[in-house]
Amino acid sequence: MTLHLTGASLTHSNGVHALCDVDLRIGAGEQVAIIGPSGAGKSSLLNVLATALRPDRGELQVLGHQPWRLSAHQRQRLRARIGLVHQSPPLPPRQRVITAVLAGKLGQWGLGRSLLNLLHPVDVPGARAALARLDLSDKLFAQCQQLSGGQLQRVGIARVLYQAPQVLLADEPVSAMDPVLAGHTLSVLCRHAREHNVTLVASLHAVELALTHFPRIIGLRDGRILFDLPAADVDHERLDTLYANEQLQSPPAPPAPLSVQIPRC
Repeated sequence: MTLHLTGASLTHSNGVHALCDVDLRIGAGEQVAIIGPSGAGKSSLLNVLATALRPDRGELQVLGHQPWRLSAHQRQRLRARIGLVHQSPPLPPRQRVITAVLAGKLGQWGLGRSLLNLLHPVDVPGARAALARLDLSDKLFAQCQQLSGGQLQRVGIARVLYQAPQVLLADEPVSAMDPVLAGHTLSVLCRHAREHNVTLVASLHAVELALTHFPRIIGLRDGRILFDLPAADVDHERLDTLYANEQLQSPPAPPAPLSVQIPRC
């Protein structure tokens, strides 16, 4: 089992209950989409799986390891096998795109090669190939501040593709893209996962994209998993319940939402 959460709960420092008794098992090579209303806990769940956040309660296993029982050095080595795509990639404005992409390997390179890469890119063909998969090879030597929001998201994805992790976690990776480009980009991610047996988990606001590209859908609300089903079994009734009192962002919109109260921790 690549990712395994048992009874995981997380409360942020501001008192918000982000996750409540979450049980989750995701196998090697699975492609899973997490959907749910704003504030459901999707980003928190991905950050827990990425070992960026430690749950207050429960157990996490990633690639056969319990990360919070490892030493700091061992946990850092484990993180090098996990790729995390941010909704807004943390890219310095003046950083060149090639440097941003090659940074995907910093967790695997030694200190000497990492420092050399800051002065002179050590793998121009590799960075160009990763960008070409996302139709961005012409931006190889551009500065990040010269790119649009959607282009920056694709640079963040190219960096993770170049990293070649065993687990790829994507937090709203196409939110700044138009529908056609978003669909193409998700196709690239899913194809990469299939070809390399990478476990892919992505949170998405656009329900139609999740249902189109991912065979397994997890519905998250108020930090709890409401359903975990094959995409074909996610019907309008379940979406109504998941997005109760929310405006569903995927066409066609479901009928009037049901009034459902979900208990918090």
